[in-house]
Amino acid sequence: MEGGVVAQWVSTGSCSPVGLGFESRLGCLATNWRPVLGVSPPPPVLRSELPGRLRFPATSYGTSGSENVCVWVCGCGGTAGLAGSHSLVGWGFESRLGCLVTNWCPFLGVSPSPHALHRVSLAYFIAACVLNFQRAIALVVLNCLAVFFIIYDLVKRYKGDSLKRCFRPVERCFRGNVVFLVVVLALLVTWLAVDTSKRPEQLISFGGICLFLLLIYIFSVHREAVSWRAVFWGLGLQFVIGLFVIRTEPGLTAFKWLGDQVQIFLNYTIAGSSFVFGNDLVTQAFAFQALPIIVFFSSVMSVLYYLGIMQWIIIKIAWIMQITMGTSPTETLSVAGNIFVGQTEAPLLIRPYLQEMTKSEIHAVMTGGFATIAGSVMGAYISFGIDAASLISASVMAAPCALGLAKLSYPETCKTKFKTKDQIKVDSSGEQNILEAASNGASASIALVANIAANLIAFLAILDFINAALKWLGGMVGYPEITFEMICSYVFMPVTFMMGIPYEESFVAAELIGTKLFLNEFLAYERLSKLKNNRLNGLPPVSDSERQWISVRSETICTYALCGFANFTSLGIMIGGLSSICPSRRGDISKTVMRALFTGTCASLVNACIAGLLFVPPLDCLDVFRNSVFNKPFLELKM
Repeated sequence: MEGGVVAQWVSTGSCSPVGLGFESRLGCLATNWRPVLGVSPPPPVLRSELPGRLRFPATSYGTSGSENVCVWVCGCGGTAGLAGSHSLVGWGFESRLGCLVTNWCPFLGVSPSPHALHRVSLAYFIAACVLNFQRAIALVVLNCLAVFFIIYDLVKRYKGDSLKRCFRPVERCFRGNVVFLVVVLALLVTWLAVDTSKRPEQLISFGGICLFLLLIYIFSVHREAVSWRAVFWGLGLQFVIGLFVIRTEPGLTAFKWLGDQVQIFLNYTIAGSSFVFGNDLVTQAFAFQALPIIVFFSSVMSVLYYLGIMQWIIIKIAWIMQITMGTSPTETLSVAGNIFVGQTEAPLLIRPYLQEMTKSEIHAVMTGGFATIAGSVMGAYISFGIDAASLISASVMAAPCALGLAKLSYPETCKTKFKTKDQIKVDSSGEQNILEAASNGASASIALVANIAANLIAFLAILDFINAALKWLGGMVGYPEITFEMICSYVFMPVTFMMGIPYEESFVAAELIGTKLFLNEFLAYERLSKLKNNRLNGLPPVSDSERQWISVRSETICTYALCGFANFTSLGIMIGGLSSICPSRRGDISKTVMRALFTGTCASLVNACIAGLLFVPPLDCLDVFRNSVFNKPFLELKM
């Protein structure tokens, strides 16, 4: 066996060697592709049984039905699998991807040493950077992310418990240390005074944050039991993310680059939709332009779930939120999942635990669903022309805010049964291979696409009918211009003004908020995209006493405010989705869903207020030349 490569299949602690030479390579090709494709691996016909049996323990980390792992034995029994380990790590992601990458090596006559793979990847990275560093920026970013997550894993593994202990004094400070709270408040007031000295309109946005927090506190179920640690840390995480994205140059550049890459990625949808529907329909009809993006994105997300990548990312985000906010693992995991998936898909991550969760935790799960949007529909909004960086950052910022406000609206008064992350095992997808995952994702999106198309047809028709009825009724008393949008503009104008939108533009923004709340955010974003296109096309701000576009600041604030599923049409989706997952909790879900809708709406509005507080308008050179007075002659300016 010395110098040979022996492929072994480890199944429940036992494995049988495969013969060497050609039969070994062919056997590896036949056998070791089976775990990648999700097929039970019977011994191949072409196999030479070597004397003796080698046994390794097959380790499972919260994986259902994935106890098998592929192992390469190099030389005299030394393992050289993915990262030199024979244990299955992270929902089948490393085992499946490791088999896919390394199990071709014996067939090609190459020993799959991880060190060799690392050297090849490093050489490739250096060559790409040397040849054209500008072209290799994306590769540099990906490698930096990989290094960051490796460091993150090391810190979490070896210092995770000590970090939790470090936050315990902070928790005690929030509970009763008045001096600490006064210091924090003084620092906040000082920062506001310095930062808003040149832009006092930002103070209105800060007033909006205080107003929405006060409203939630007034209507809280148990005001005396509020966990202020969760509230302040949720708002703090939201503020830090917003500060990085909106104010810092690296944050602006990173999210702008990320938004551009998402846009490029979504454009690949055209290849499939144009083949099915034709180029004319794809370029002209909304249904054939925006809705296929949902199918494509849903299929990609399903593949990422199958590989375990999405679960891995969600758990990293949830861990940060949990150690800072002190919330339970179940509710934190679901809210973190809402950054990427919809209001009924994220609870599937914690399906086995819904029955034993407290009412406060179920309320937090629903609030997270109402305060965020799914990645699939986000792609459709980006196709409208909505700024991708703002949408991505809005969805990320909304997660900690929604969890914090949920604990303000419905504080925890019962003891949760889930104290640590070790008690939670994330459900993985049940697909057997990547092709099935992609197919199931596309098939699952059919209901979503049909639902969106049907709702758009129904709501636009109903809206037109309501406007016609209101005009007829208003015409009887001399006001034929009354419409649903006009009523919303007056009802929600104070709300949009407190978000930081200028008074003259707050009526238009109020129409968007009303459309989102009573109909859906799809129609609201479609209307916002028209306003943005009018501004970019150079149309006058007002035509026939009707505002045709709003400023960039107002567009940004509205983008954040509309980023959420909090509308009355989502109530049935939320009740039906969660009740089907856990029928025994249907009563609790129905009782708290309206409160969750209110809290989720406030979370989106607070998100918009944070954007208004931090937003700095870009310098418009044309506006400077239009409004500036140059009283110096050209010769003096030249000197």
